[in-house]
Amino acid sequence: MRKNAIRYLATAVVAALAATATPAATAVAAPSAPSKAAATDAFYTYDGSEPLSSYALGAVLKKRTLTYHVVGIPTPVKAVQLLYRTTDAQGRPAANVTTVVRSLRGDSSMAVSYQSYYDSLNPADGPSRAVAGDVTLGGVTTDSENLFLVPLLLQGYNVIIPDTEGQSADFAAGPEYAANTLDSIRAATGSSADTGMNSDTRVGLLGYSGGSIATGWAAALAPSYAPEVNERLVGFAEGGLLVDPAHNLKYVDGSLVWSGVIPMSIIGVDRAYGIGLKPYLSSYGLEVYNKLEHGSLLDALGHYPGLTWKKMMKPQYADPNALRPFVEAVNKMNLGSAPTPTVPGFIAQGGQGVTEGTFNSPAGIGSGDGVMVAGDVRALARQYCSTGNESIKFQQYDLLSHVPTAVAWASGAMGWLRDRFADRTAPSDCGHIPAGNSLTPETPTPTP
Repeated sequence: MRKNAIRYLATAVVAALAATATPAATAVAAPSAPSKAAATDAFYTYDGSEPLSSYALGAVLKKRTLTYHVVGIPTPVKAVQLLYRTTDAQGRPAANVTTVVRSLRGDSSMAVSYQSYYDSLNPADGPSRAVAGDVTLGGVTTDSENLFLVPLLLQGYNVIIPDTEGQSADFAAGPEYAANTLDSIRAATGSSADTGMNSDTRVGLLGYSGGSIATGWAAALAPSYAPEVNERLVGFAEGGLLVDPAHNLKYVDGSLVWSGVIPMSIIGVDRAYGIGLKPYLSSYGLEVYNKLEHGSLLDALGHYPGLTWKKMMKPQYADPNALRPFVEAVNKMNLGSAPTPTVPGFIAQGGQGVTEGTFNSPAGIGSGDGVMVAGDVRALARQYCSTGNESIKFQQYDLLSHVPTAVAWASGAMGWLRDRFADRTAPSDCGHIPAGNSLTPETPTPTP
């Protein structure tokens, strides 16, 4: 019966995405607004009498079972959602939500934690909201990922889908993404009566693009932040990887499509670390900031062709490194400064960014897939190899840009994870990965 339900889900995914493709394309002209339904859903609020800090990381605070929706359309599939205790980018106690779809086989031994690439500054666009039936422009991106989730369910995995950005939508804040992901696994595997998993469930990490931020950081921080989870990780598979955000901002500067990531990153860093960046913005930068403050990637892509950091900031901050608070925060998001994961990894990256309108190749940074810097990803893979983890498989798709690389990566990543669950020896490309960039943290420079 459950297998039939997943088939129905697969059909609903294709039908719903086809039905909404044209509206989504025309709707991107208007920025997203916070969803009223999402904002008033009491499930997302911790309202217990004990301080949130008194709960262990991953402790379940609330739970519910609901119908799995695709673009607001209900399917026969049931999902369990958990509100759990975690930590934000500044180390403060926080509550977050994860979604679990149980294995078709009733198998408690295997789970894939799938980190979404919903990339939004609006909490209403999180995967848990889309599953619950809330429809937003940014949530259409989440709905498209069901094309990856259905194969995982058909292979018999339990699937865990955390809201990686937290309830403030702290875009690109890697350490917070990691905490949300690892505590989601703790919550899901510690609630066996509801999720069918337990403390012996082995887990694989899977994520592309924005989802790779959570996947990569979770793999890196698991040994220190969640050692008991790390013991059960079979590996991490990621593609289209953000490594050094300072490099990415220079790479997309002035691009035709991806330049909208510049204001999104400014807002995300500002929000996650409480910097207060508005006084440093130009009048135009402030206008863009206010317009995108609750926007999604679909509100940004292609809407600001040719936008540069210099145009966003006041003249004395035309060099990003002149803005010390920003540099200090961005350095915290440099995956090259994080520990080396102790479990096998599959890392993939595209290299044909000109296809998506990014023509830059800055000195010391080079080109990439349109938004992610290929040299940074190579450097990270080589760094892992040289610091004790030789179970790294690396693939660069030189002829593919960011979007099509997701398709090429997905099939390879799922096969690679399947082999890890089967306890096959992890392949290694160490010694064969081309040289990359320096991942040394940025140095603040004095303002004029």
